[in-house]
Amino acid sequence: MQGRIIKSLAGFYYVESEGNVYQTRARGNFRKKGETPYVGDLVDFTAAQHSEGYILKIYERKNSLVRPPIVNVDQAVVVMSAKEPDFNPNLLDRFLVLLEHKRICPLVYISKMDLLTDSREMEMVRARYEDIGYRFFSKTAELPLVLRDRITVFMGQTGVGKSTLLNQLEPELQLKTAAISDSLGRGRHTTRAVSLYDVCGGKVADTPGFSSLNYEITDSESLTAAFPEIKAASFSCKFRSCTHTHEPDCAVKTALEQGEIWQQRYEHYLQFLSEIENRRETYQKLSKRK
Repeated sequence: MQGRIIKSLAGFYYVESEGNVYQTRARGNFRKKGETPYVGDLVDFTAAQHSEGYILKIYERKNSLVRPPIVNVDQAVVVMSAKEPDFNPNLLDRFLVLLEHKRICPLVYISKMDLLTDSREMEMVRARYEDIGYRFFSKTAELPLVLRDRITVFMGQTGVGKSTLLNQLEPELQLKTAAISDSLGRGRHTTRAVSLYDVCGGKVADTPGFSSLNYEITDSESLTAAFPEIKAASFSCKFRSCTHTHEPDCAVKTALEQGEIWQQRYEHYLQFLSEIENRRETYQKLSKRK
């Protein structure tokens, strides 16, 4: 039989096939080959009556995320709050860079807009990102249509309201939520495991909240490719390996000066590039010590 893993818990993999869910385990040969089944995997499996089945084959994946450990994702809804916690454009760009690198379609949902006394700045930010090509949402009713027939991951900073939003979309989920800690200014972690839920005609994963992430980019070329507007301008750079920092005839810096690239996004690009270079230097120093 063939199906998709929709939940992983304590060594068991729950596979959905033709409307039924089967409890399975992975055969030992996967461990020998260094392979691990993940939520989202398409698999061949056995399903004996009144006993657990076994996963026999894992099909090739089109993408994967480390946190959450999930594969074959069609799109991701990045949930960012307008307030409590305050909107964080740097963190949003980190999520967008990760998703662009993984070739996962990003959608941005802004929660808690009702807490703003003046929404003009938030609307300006939204317009800037939409000019780049990103889709923004701020109303629950806007989401059902884009979730249908898709595998979607909801991700974002702790406390922005991912579980609350999913409960509004599908009240039967009854996902746990936690209030913002007054002393810390952020939410408690309420999501413990990754599962795919039936929501609005699609499959949705709620993920553990986190306030930072390390994306898997190790060079300037890959980072450039993860900023669509910088990538588009970079084709006209004089040097193919241009880092858009100090090189002459850099089309990206020209586009920046002409207002075609948002200054804030360029500054985030420079910050992420610096982090990549620092990680590389640290790795090289550690390698020399060995």
